[in-house]
Amino acid sequence: MTPFQSALPSDYQRILAVVRQAGAPVMVRQVGEVLGLDTGIRGKLEPLRGKLTKLAERGWLRKFPDGRFSTRP
Repeated sequence: MTPFQSALPSDYQRILAVVRQAGAPVMVRQVGEVLGLDTGIRGKLEPLRGKLTKLAERGWLRKFPDGRFSTRP
């Protein structure tokens, strides 16, 4: 973890760790499953999607047009 990452709230740090460990672009549902969220209910995934999007907007992640996320190269 970089010093900049430690400045992120813990839930964002966990999201980054999940995406990084995947090693390939992942869908929001996949991240939710690893985090232990109830992925069968769409409303449970929307806050996670918002956090992933926020991380992408701030340059921590890359968001693909198909909705998948990956770490920055």
